[in-house]
Amino acid sequence: MFYYLESVVIASAFTGTYGVNYGRIADNIPRPESVVTLMKAAKIMNTRIFDADHEVLTAFKGSGIEIMVGLPSEFLRDISMSEDRAMNWVKENVEPFLPGTRIVGIAVGNEILGGGNQELWEVLLPAVKNVHNALERLQLADKVQVSSPHSAAVFGASYPPSAGEFKESVMPYMKPLLEFFSQIKSPFYINTYPFLAYISDPDHIDLNYALFKKNPGVYDQKTNLHYDNMFEAQIDASYAALEKAGFEKMEVIVSETGWASRGDPNEAAATVSNARTYNLNLRKRLLKKKGTPYRPKRVVKAYVFAMFNENLKPGPTSERNFGLFKADGSISYSIGFTGLVPSSAKSLITMKGFGSIQLMFYTMSAAALVLLISL
Repeated sequence: MFYYLESVVIASAFTGTYGVNYGRIADNIPRPESVVTLMKAAKIMNTRIFDADHEVLTAFKGSGIEIMVGLPSEFLRDISMSEDRAMNWVKENVEPFLPGTRIVGIAVGNEILGGGNQELWEVLLPAVKNVHNALERLQLADKVQVSSPHSAAVFGASYPPSAGEFKESVMPYMKPLLEFFSQIKSPFYINTYPFLAYISDPDHIDLNYALFKKNPGVYDQKTNLHYDNMFEAQIDASYAALEKAGFEKMEVIVSETGWASRGDPNEAAATVSNARTYNLNLRKRLLKKKGTPYRPKRVVKAYVFAMFNENLKPGPTSERNFGLFKADGSISYSIGFTGLVPSSAKSLITMKGFGSIQLMFYTMSAAALVLLISL
């Protein structure tokens, strides 16, 4: 999708309001071809990967699904050093797959500012500029948007939403980055997790507020606005921070949000029931195509985290259990999607690392359609 603004063609890296992050830190998830079938059955038309894997990009060719690729953080230093290095990366990982694969964006790094490696803070903007300039030279800048998702670590305050502001330590890097993104009409991408906020302070946060369930909500005295869910409050905190930094017209898009279905003993809220409630209510919220209390005309868009449970992710148990789908392609819980196989059935899916076998898809539609595909 493209918009014409001030006589410049600008790529829009998001169709509709709902997308899903397709992480692959696992050795037991379906092959990319099967994932495309799964996404199409679920009518998921936006996805984000954290690299530019050629097998994945080839599998998405002709699918119509819009995909944001990632330039991993470990390459930032090298890419920041020269435009030629950025050009080589784009020529190898983006250009050959267009237009068949609908690559609509490049996320340069992930959660860099506010993170522990301050050297990467310094090279982020040069890397972003070099990637964008490479796209310009290849006449792809009107088709492929450049961005860089942030975590909540960039904020010095976020409660109430009107108090949202960036950390002083981050501002010397954030402001010039925002200035460049403003010039090229890129949005502000934020990874926002009510789940993480709740488990960090369960004594002071209402679980129902985090889950979009009925609750008293939060009243922001400065704006006279009422919030009945944390998701919208966190987005509006981003808008408040952008406004204070001088970028009140910049759009906020949620690059990650989700709820874990299983966790460690200190992650008591990580249950199947809560994960289903959050993701079902989030999906309903996004399908309404409405804005937030502070930005009612800015339709909220979000990539849910994540497509699959990822069994090789390090960290707490919750990190491996954010998937809408299990490794065998069945649904983790019901929010209106259909799996590649029924939840109770033994999987017949081709998994990563296994040879070519026949693949049986159960779409669980009213007609109980079964497709037999030879891979």
